[in-house]
Amino acid sequence: MSLTKSVFGTFPCGKTADAYTLKNASGVTLVLTNYGCRILQLLTPDKSGKLGDVVLGHATLEEYLGSDFQGTFVGRYANRIGGATLTIDGVTYALDQNDGANTLHGGTKGYHQVLFDVKESNDGDEPSVTFTHVSPDGDENYPGTLTVEVQYSLTADNAVEITYRGKTDRKTVFNPTNHSFFNLKADGSKDVLSTLVTIHASEVTAVTDDLIPTGELLPVKGTPLDFTAAKPLGQDMFADDHLIQLGGGFDHNFCVDGEGMREIAVAYEPETGREMTVYSDMPGVQLYTFNGTSGLKNKDGSDMISHGALCLETQFYPDSVHHENFPFRYVTPEKPFESKTIYKFTVK
Repeated sequence: MSLTKSVFGTFPCGKTADAYTLKNASGVTLVLTNYGCRILQLLTPDKSGKLGDVVLGHATLEEYLGSDFQGTFVGRYANRIGGATLTIDGVTYALDQNDGANTLHGGTKGYHQVLFDVKESNDGDEPSVTFTHVSPDGDENYPGTLTVEVQYSLTADNAVEITYRGKTDRKTVFNPTNHSFFNLKADGSKDVLSTLVTIHASEVTAVTDDLIPTGELLPVKGTPLDFTAAKPLGQDMFADDHLIQLGGGFDHNFCVDGEGMREIAVAYEPETGREMTVYSDMPGVQLYTFNGTSGLKNKDGSDMISHGALCLETQFYPDSVHHENFPFRYVTPEKPFESKTIYKFTVK
């Protein structure tokens, strides 16, 4: 069987969260849970053929409760909305201020804390699971009843395909992403400073100190944010740059060149030979280098370390709702949302 189900954990209320294990013919294994549509485990081979878990996470359900974004599906709105307000057709909605004066990753009770239903699952050479949830009108004060679906597929050629869908009864926002913390060494005790990263983006969004875009797009050429050619994350991780110094590493939105489904980024770890190529039809990607661990524990109980992972979160630009020059689209009853992001794993 290439798709199996088990119990991952039990909530204080008595409900259970399930784990779904997808496996392809190569042995690549993807473990998901319906709590936050999380990726719990992702086993891929290194250059010697040895399988290793390339996503950080925790051993128990209890460790994921609350504001923990490890591996989760983020919504309604990934990243930040400045001033925690949203105006649609002249009506202003006051959102949750869970990041200073701003909204982060949907709000305090975002989709990372939702126990999703399973709409369907498919066994076979390319197993998949589709999670669904109805987010009611007024959920975290966002307008419109939004029905979301997140489909994870494990392909025969070792790619994790994530398809996001959203339909609404009223004009609203939807900016989904996956927040997996990748470590291509498959070792949470080691940092990712040696991982070579390429991002096909000639610009980034300029931001204030609380990471809210100003509306200006800045060229990356000649700056520490130039990843147009592969370079180790550690090369400019501690550069003399105000925002890098302020954040303790990278936490930047890159404006990806081109449109439609395309290659947007590549991460390669020389120690293991693992390479992860990211494809998406979204306009932006957030590079985050796990700059603070807040006492979190790895799956083996050890302490997570700063810069122990990298995130490549495909998205609309942060705070797009306040910047008409940013590429963005609202979800309406007439125009539902659909987007796909692919994380493909190879070795070299």
